[in-house]
Amino acid sequence: MRQMSDIIFNQHPLILPASSTVRQACERMRETHAGSVLVTDDKGALVGIFTGRDAVTRVLAEGRDGEKTKLERVMTKEPMTTSPDVNAVDALRLMWDWGFRHLPVCDKHKILGVVSRGDFKGNEQDRLDEEVSLWQRLR
Repeated sequence: MRQMSDIIFNQHPLILPASSTVRQACERMRETHAGSVLVTDDKGALVGIFTGRDAVTRVLAEGRDGEKTKLERVMTKEPMTTSPDVNAVDALRLMWDWGFRHLPVCDKHKILGVVSRGDFKGNEQDRLDEEVSLWQRLR
């Protein structure tokens, strides 16, 4: 069973300060083909996550100006994280249970990476699908 550390090995997540604008974040996401930005405070601590979904629902749909809107105003604050020693199925289960598409991986307060649902292999997804199916039948 893969651990989160296996998935994020050599990963360089997109990290920006909370004072960055939505436009800056979206430009960097496009340049790096990233689906999310890990948002940090002045000391480099994770304080939020901003995703493409946030850009649509919290910025565009609300008529906000991406040039002026700071990430701190539209990010998901204090996102749930996982540690590098958690196995992949447990992390995928956490994402499923809470409806996340992206999950930061941190060791204490150090940001190591971020995973998205596409980072998981077929057997990990198959196992989660089996569990979900079982729970649905038990209801």
